[in-house]
Amino acid sequence: MIIFRYLAREVFTAMLAVSGVLLLIIMSGRFNKYLAQAASGQLSADFLFVIMGYRLPEFLELIIPLGMFIGILLAYGRLYIESEMTVLTACGVSQKSILLQTLAPAAVVACIVALLGLLITPWGAKNVEEIFAKQDALTEFETLAPGRFQEQESVGRVTYTERLSEDRLQMGDVFISQQNEGIGKRGITLLLAEAGVQHVEQQTGARYLILNKGYRYDGMPGQADFRITEYDTYGIKMPESKASKETDKVKAIATSELIGSTELSHVAELQWRLSLPILVFIVVLLAVPLSKVNPRQGRYLKLLPAILTYLLYLALLIGAKGAVEDGKLHPMGLWGVHGLFLIIAGLILAYEPFQTKRRQQQLQKKTALANEVASHE
Repeated sequence: MIIFRYLAREVFTAMLAVSGVLLLIIMSGRFNKYLAQAASGQLSADFLFVIMGYRLPEFLELIIPLGMFIGILLAYGRLYIESEMTVLTACGVSQKSILLQTLAPAAVVACIVALLGLLITPWGAKNVEEIFAKQDALTEFETLAPGRFQEQESVGRVTYTERLSEDRLQMGDVFISQQNEGIGKRGITLLLAEAGVQHVEQQTGARYLILNKGYRYDGMPGQADFRITEYDTYGIKMPESKASKETDKVKAIATSELIGSTELSHVAELQWRLSLPILVFIVVLLAVPLSKVNPRQGRYLKLLPAILTYLLYLALLIGAKGAVEDGKLHPMGLWGVHGLFLIIAGLILAYEPFQTKRRQQQLQKKTALANEVASHE
C-alpha cells in the first residue's frame, strides 16, 4: 500500500499540474473569443462568465485524459531518471504490478470523465445553447453600450450612441452607418440624430427605432454626389430574430434520450460519450511502458512521440464519429479505433519483457565469455 499510495500521489500530482495548465490555455483562448464578441456587441457581457462555467465540463472531459497520459509519462519518467524504478524492481515490484497499481487511479479518473461526459456536459451544453438563443433573440440595441461603436456584420451596420437610458429605450446623440447592396442603391447611408427611442407595435410585435431631429447622408465614399436629407422624425424597422429558445444540437441532448435511438447522429454521440472513459484505460496501457526511459537519455525523450500517439488516437476517434454521423462507417466504428490502440498497447507491453529477456541473455553471454577468457589466462 505504501508503494501504491506513492505512485498514485505522483501520478495525480503530475496530472493535476498538466490539466491545470491545459485548462488555463484552452479557457483563455475561448474567453478571448467571447470577449471579442462582447466588445463588438454580438454578446452581452453579463453572459461571459456564465457561459464559461457551463462550458467547463466540456473542456475537462477532453483535458483530463490527456492530463492523465502526460502525468504518467512525467511522473514515471522522473522515477526512472532518479533510479527509483530500479530500486522498486530490485525489491520485487514488477512492471505488471506497476501497471495494475496505475489502473486503480485510472479507474477513478475514468469515473469522473464518465460523469462529465454522460451527465454534466450535456446539461451545460443545453444551457449554453439556450443562452445563445436568448442572446440572438435580442435586438442589436438591447446589447448596445453607450460611448462604444457596435458592429452588426450580418446586416452591415455600425451603431453608436452617446447616452442610453437604464431601460435601454431612450438614446441620445445617435450615429448609424449602413452598408447598402443592390443595383441602384448608394454605397453607404449615414444617420445622425439628437435622440432615438425604440417603439414596439402591440399588434404585430414589430420593433422600430424612431430617430428625432437629424440628417441622413446617402452616397459612395470618395465621391461628392452625396444626397443629404434633414428630418424631424425618421423610423427604421429592426430585423426580426429567427432564433429559437429551444436547442436542437445533439451535444445538448441528454444521454437517456440517446439510448435506443437509431438516428446516426445520436448513435455517434452516444458512442463518443462512452469512448472517453474507455480512452482513459487504454492511454494508461500506452503510457506506462512508454514512460520507461534510460537515465542517460532524459525523461523527455519519449514525450513527443507519446503525445503524437495520443493525438492520433483522438483524431481517429473524432474522424470515426464524423464518419458514423455521415453514414460512411458502421455504427460501431468507434470501437474499432479502441480495438486498434488496445492491440498497439498490448504489443508495446509484450515487447518490453521480450527486450528485457534479450538483454539478460546478452549479458549472460558476455559474462560467460569473460569468465572463459579469464580461465584461459
